[in-house]
Amino acid sequence: MKPWRAGRRPAAVLALAVPAAALLLTGCGDTGGLESAGPTPTAVGPRELWPSLTPASAAVDDYGAGETDVVKGVAVPGGDLRRVDPVSILRAQQAADPDSYKDIAAGLADCGDPGKGKRGPGCPVLHAYFADLTGDGKDDMVVGVEAPKQQLVVRVYTYEGGTLTQIMNDEDAVISVELAGDTVVVRAVADLSGYEYRTSWSYDAHQKAMLPTRDEIVRTGPPQTPSAGTGSPEAPTEPPSGTPHGTPSETPSATPSARPSPSAS
Repeated sequence: MKPWRAGRRPAAVLALAVPAAALLLTGCGDTGGLESAGPTPTAVGPRELWPSLTPASAAVDDYGAGETDVVKGVAVPGGDLRRVDPVSILRAQQAADPDSYKDIAAGLADCGDPGKGKRGPGCPVLHAYFADLTGDGKDDMVVGVEAPKQQLVVRVYTYEGGTLTQIMNDEDAVISVELAGDTVVVRAVADLSGYEYRTSWSYDAHQKAMLPTRDEIVRTGPPQTPSAGTGSPEAPTEPPSGTPHGTPSETPSATPSARPSPSAS
């Protein structure tokens, strides 16, 4: 869906402007009756192109959507994910698949003892947020993990029937992550200057996973061009209102202690 543009007027308003002008031109002798606004355009439905084309049967790229991962070896006291340190979850997954975590292995070692609240400056695991994303009445956990090359891994974990499961895994050059009700919105850098990607992840009860239910590229400002004589890019314009930088659109009801600063002991 195209974004709403400032100054755009609904067709109904333009149509009403025609009889209003006509009344002014006809003077006081007009009886004030209804007048036609002109013929109504005929509705045109979608037109199928290449109807004889053979439909594809398999996706070319593996987007990772719909994939889940059962996490073993992590206790969830009382079934409450708020009582679980996300570091313990990442370390359990690392133990099960070390090769997938070699890029952040040193950082995970700097996270300290789970639950102690003292993390080293190199710990890549951000503090968790909580929201009911699956609709079961219990809070799920949203975790961010800083990865090399300014990437951010965004994961969602749920606990049901005694099983801890990762139901979302997304890695991108993230601008910000927002919680909008039961939806996780990831804003990421686009390869077109003046645009950004926005992907909305929502839980699908059939797949039992978070799926990218809406993926779009959004205009955020004019393309960045080098400034005269400096060669440095101009500062980008602010994004449209309602899209704050780096903060969730809804405040979580509770979170664990935030990641400590590098000066923390």
